[in-house]
Amino acid sequence: MMLIGIDPHKSTHTATAVDPETNRDHASIRIDVTLQDYQRLLDWARQWPERRWAVENARGLGHHLTSWLLARDEQVVDVAPSATARVRQLSRGAGRKNDRIDAAAAACVAALQGDARPVKPEGSTDALALLDERRSNLAQSRVRAVNQLHALLRALLPGGAPRDLSAAKAEQLLDTVVPAGSAELTRHTLAADLIAEIRTWDVKLKDNTKAMAALVAESESRLTDTPGIGAVTAARLLGRTGNPTRFATASAFAQYAGTAPIEIASAGRARHRLSRRGDRQLNAALHTVAITQIRMPGTRGHTYYQAKLAEGKTPREAQRCLKRRLADHVWRTMIGDERRRTRTTGPGGQPGATTASSAADPTPTADSSDKSLPGPAEPEPTRPHQAA
Repeated sequence: MMLIGIDPHKSTHTATAVDPETNRDHASIRIDVTLQDYQRLLDWARQWPERRWAVENARGLGHHLTSWLLARDEQVVDVAPSATARVRQLSRGAGRKNDRIDAAAAACVAALQGDARPVKPEGSTDALALLDERRSNLAQSRVRAVNQLHALLRALLPGGAPRDLSAAKAEQLLDTVVPAGSAELTRHTLAADLIAEIRTWDVKLKDNTKAMAALVAESESRLTDTPGIGAVTAARLLGRTGNPTRFATASAFAQYAGTAPIEIASAGRARHRLSRRGDRQLNAALHTVAITQIRMPGTRGHTYYQAKLAEGKTPREAQRCLKRRLADHVWRTMIGDERRRTRTTGPGGQPGATTASSAADPTPTADSSDKSLPGPAEPEPTRPHQAA
């Protein structure tokens, strides 16, 4: 199999074909970053029927070419720039650098050093991440329009408008106003325009929710079986997490989500403080689930929260403990979903996550029958930190 290394730049890409057995440079080509040249690159590579692409920084400058190749059923691996730099330093020439050498170095790393990571085609989780980002932008635009409408209605109506303002309610209030003078007439016209904009945002948000629900159903995720996780929250959890197997343990996922407390030393004794690290959007999604379960008597989350209060923790501390448990549960559920998809479609994804526990392995078993939360009196598969 021929390895084709890619050194990507903003306007050009350089490809070098390297034989992994002899480590010999066979040929090289330089293309512009255009769809026409992408096709020229693929036509050039077809002289080797068995080939694999090694793209340096496939999630950065090489992302577009990587996605284009994956969509055409090509095998692609990602090579970190630091790995190619090591190859150049260890090769002859005292670290000399040009695009052809960089491309060959990427292929060498993929073939010999084991630093390359397989890249999977974009799937439903990538689409959910796009929809989640779009939803955030739509929600921000709607909030901005509502705030502007509130300011106008405050000047047109005695007492202003209620805080939970909808387009229909705002239109009813605006109909009661008979503007007098150019200033009031302008405010009235602008308020009517903002009401129309809010209706537009509402329609787009509903369409966004339907698209999210369809993709979550298509992914066959069992996150929505958990109380407090609907289609929108599941879409954010899946989209922000990506491939869950990149987290070796539930603790690694909790740290990424910012729900794992940080241990600090104070006056000779160990304490924990709230973590401000991690993905804040993912953290906010887990916070929403925790608050929802706390308000739902009969759920395991509510029972766990009450047990923590009985232990003497403050409401905020008990809430943090619940978020930590929810992070474990969400990770297990996503791992279980990924394992079922792997059984159906064959092996894929990145290695490193263990889905079966052993006596010496702290990684919890990712079982689809996992309960919403471990009860306070049940043995725990992991050792989460206590919240401060």
